[in-house]
Amino acid sequence: MKILAVIPARGGSKRIPRKNVRLMCSKPLIMYSLENAKALKEEYDTDVVVSTDDEELRLIVHDYCDEVIMRSEELCRDDVTLDPVIYDAVSKMEERRGGKYDVVITMQATSPTLKSETLKAALKFFIEGGYDTVISAVNKPHLSWTKDGEGNIVKNYEERINSQKLPPNFLETGGFVISKRSVVSENTRIGEKITIYEVSGQEAVDIDTDEDWIVAEAILKRKKILFRIVGKAPLGTGHIYRTLTLAHTLIGNDFLFVTDSGSNIGIEKLKASFFPYRVVRDDAEFEEVLKEYRPDIVINDLLDTQKAFVKMERKYAGRIVNFEDEGEGAGYADVVINALYERHEHKLSNVYEGSDYYFIRDEFLDTPRKEFSEKCENIVILFGGSDPSNLTMRLYEICEVLHKKMPRTEFHFITGIGYAHKDKVSDRPELNIFVHHDVKRVSDYMRRADLAVTSQGRTIYELASMGVPAIVLAQNEREAEHVFAGIQNGFINLGLGRTTDAITIIKTIQWLAETPNVRREMRNIELAREFTKGRQRVTDLILG
Repeated sequence: MKILAVIPARGGSKRIPRKNVRLMCSKPLIMYSLENAKALKEEYDTDVVVSTDDEELRLIVHDYCDEVIMRSEELCRDDVTLDPVIYDAVSKMEERRGGKYDVVITMQATSPTLKSETLKAALKFFIEGGYDTVISAVNKPHLSWTKDGEGNIVKNYEERINSQKLPPNFLETGGFVISKRSVVSENTRIGEKITIYEVSGQEAVDIDTDEDWIVAEAILKRKKILFRIVGKAPLGTGHIYRTLTLAHTLIGNDFLFVTDSGSNIGIEKLKASFFPYRVVRDDAEFEEVLKEYRPDIVINDLLDTQKAFVKMERKYAGRIVNFEDEGEGAGYADVVINALYERHEHKLSNVYEGSDYYFIRDEFLDTPRKEFSEKCENIVILFGGSDPSNLTMRLYEICEVLHKKMPRTEFHFITGIGYAHKDKVSDRPELNIFVHHDVKRVSDYMRRADLAVTSQGRTIYELASMGVPAIVLAQNEREAEHVFAGIQNGFINLGLGRTTDAITIIKTIQWLAETPNVRREMRNIELAREFTKGRQRVTDLILG
């Protein structure tokens, strides 16, 4: 079977001057169609020809196609359709090659987002289906209107229903028209047995306006990003929330989340997020996912990684970014971001540490802060998504005592999705104790607080962004190494929660509640920090 791919491309363009040779993502627009056409040569006997009226365009493409047909002035008029242009190119190529083609594929130079795999699949569909013509189209069902013969606006539908329930509405794209040679004439390329080949909205962009150009460039710059995460009670939920926040910020790219079968909390959150995800049992299964997905970027949010693990990822990914990694694998990643640590000694050159690299969640950017209150009437207590040391229960019991000393103060406990003892803590209105489980926006509770008691993880940054003075109790030895939670940043750090005695906790809370000047100074120190820039720093590091 002999195939001819014809790419018609005039030099002039009124809406986007010289668009076919204008650089899109560093190469001429026409090159995308040329590369797709050339990809057919891998499986089919294919010639590729460009039909043009422009000398500069001829010079650009002549090394990338089999022939360039310089079309006549008559075929360059604005009122001339593509049919005679394609017929002219086919006739001249058959004359030059001394034989007939079996299939003719028209490919517009203005379809840069079409993938070669899609073109190959469409050609296979055409051949196996015995069609005369197959046209690329995108399905866009909408409630639409038109004009009748008298110029009146009339509807194109019978009933106003949701778009998901509307019948298909296929719009032609410029991607391809595949035709039997026998139906190609000066007047048509459409045979009797015709169908469409549906392409995705991303592959359907046809460059006609500046807006189309912007959309196409954004699609071509998309990255395939794979998040390798954990989400189980001993490690908390911070890894999950951070990667989900990253995905929402990096919207416009393709994502795949991968977690292990033991990450029950993570799996539950991923289901609710509607992002695509996979669950693997071990590194061997994970490697199979890498082979299949072939990500541009892998983001590991696992704590410490091993050398062999990161080197395995390196075989399939162009860029590797690790969060909170102090393992041996950190030296083999492109970037390591440790916002909670500041190891100034023996730090690797690829490691970015400290609060300047904290990626704050969206809700803390749009939630207004409460005005400072001299009275301490609202204390929020929160120890992360899982609270593995069960500090919540310690404070719950302590607040029963504190109520006698602070009868007007409300104590609001925020417990996370992974907290295992939620059935043992409940509202006690008579003691001004209130419990809120797995809240949607923790910032709404923080903004009402005059004081907080928290663990030493990512929550300290969130409280600082809201200007809430806080007492800190670390969950474990590793968390106790997070240096941000100190007096220099507006926090009173009492060390490990399990070893700090109740009397110290009670006296510290009572003291801060009764000394507004100290709380005001702590708040001022916190609000002096600028967390919004950290988001951009992290985004830049991820995308390289």
